[in-house]
Amino acid sequence: LLDRHIAEGRGERIAFIDPQRRLTYAALAAASARFAGGLAQAGIGRERRMLMLMQDSVDFPIAFLGAIRAGIVPVPVNTLLTPAQAAYMLADSRAEVLCISAAVLPALRDVIASAPDLCLVLVAGGTDDSFAGFVANAPAMAHPVPASPDEIAFWLYSSGSTGNPKGARHVHASLRATADTYADKVLGIRPDDLVYSAAKLFFAYGLGNSLTFPMSVGAAAILLPDRPTPDAVLSVMRQHHPSIFCGAPTLFAALLAQPLGQGAGSDRLRLCISAGEALPDHIGTRWEAQAGTQILDGIGSTEMLHIFLSNRPDAIRYGTSGIAVPGYELRVVDEHDAEVAEGEIGELLVRGPSAAEGYWNQREKSRRTFQGEWTRTGDKYIREAGGFHRYQGRTDDMFKVSGIWVSPFEVETALMAHPAVQEAAVVARPDADGLLKPMAFLVLKPGHQAGAALLDALKEEVKTRAGAWKYPRWVEVVDELPKTATGKIQRFVLRNSVA
Repeated sequence: LLDRHIAEGRGERIAFIDPQRRLTYAALAAASARFAGGLAQAGIGRERRMLMLMQDSVDFPIAFLGAIRAGIVPVPVNTLLTPAQAAYMLADSRAEVLCISAAVLPALRDVIASAPDLCLVLVAGGTDDSFAGFVANAPAMAHPVPASPDEIAFWLYSSGSTGNPKGARHVHASLRATADTYADKVLGIRPDDLVYSAAKLFFAYGLGNSLTFPMSVGAAAILLPDRPTPDAVLSVMRQHHPSIFCGAPTLFAALLAQPLGQGAGSDRLRLCISAGEALPDHIGTRWEAQAGTQILDGIGSTEMLHIFLSNRPDAIRYGTSGIAVPGYELRVVDEHDAEVAEGEIGELLVRGPSAAEGYWNQREKSRRTFQGEWTRTGDKYIREAGGFHRYQGRTDDMFKVSGIWVSPFEVETALMAHPAVQEAAVVARPDADGLLKPMAFLVLKPGHQAGAALLDALKEEVKTRAGAWKYPRWVEVVDELPKTATGKIQRFVLRNSVA
């Protein structure tokens, strides 16, 4: 990802751009080597953990790659964690080093002071900026420590959409594997590409988009520390003109409420990708009509590091997650792990080179998820003609009505097709006879009120689009839906509220 470009004469190419700085490959190599040397000088041993609560800036790749160079395991986590969540991850990972952005520090001072294993805290940015001083004054580590492709390189915590986050341990070979498969075979990443990912670097999706993929070919990435609001995203598009934009369904929907124009402000935009949750077909078709570029919707996971099932530029079917990424194999199975027929619902299993080695300190969950060469995704899918896969929801979220499987995602998609609905979440609720029926929680768009006429219209919308038995028997309008720090809806919280 790094030293090869220096050796082959690409050191002066731009690697990263943030609002204050531009970093060349040569400057990144020098800074990350000094960071590695500083960790060794501080007595941080190999295979120890370094938690990263860092916003997206050029400091992130310096720390991430520098730690790996020193044989130390970086653990990027969400900068929007609550103090309790941050304390959990510090304790669970037993991190000895913490790199934290100055903007994140104030809310976590007490947590950091009580973290049992921390030996070194480096603050990036702000008036102190001990991170910059640490990098400037450290001796460079000329060569990376020797490491096997099968050794642990870094961890990523799952989003916690179904409970407490789990630390997925990824090996050195995994970064290369995602670059050789999705980035090369689906994106067709090129040295002249400029990538902007609204998904942050701490997220498996964002790490591939902004670091692994552009660096695999000597391309560049734009990093934005702030929240990717529609206004902020469009400002980046107009200022930097990226050629690849990486978003999520909620963001694409919000952007469609703005005046977009060709390329959404970028005259170089050639491709968009979406992941995190399934992209409703109407968002994909509207985006292509308004912005003039395709959205390649796909699915990945923290456990698999990036997207393994995706639409492709030459094979797009909006409303589906596409076909298997070259290098990966998929199965859709029933509760006995027997392959289901085309058109039937089953759990998606994946086999490929980027699977995590397992979860940290959670043996039973590791054994349930990582079964030989196959990884259980926990996602329900239907396999359609041509190898396309249509998302049906999480395994934990599925339920039967009158003996027939109901996908919350299918009902939610039907609800969100109504112009009054901004977000929707559907869970199972027992009726007076103890039988499960759908219940919907809705966030309405500004200017719409929850009256009986609207609720009746929404139920009819679901009957028409999804099926007569799938309509929500109860509808509750709320100000917001419970979500993880990465923005995924926590349906288990809603289930518990109606149990």
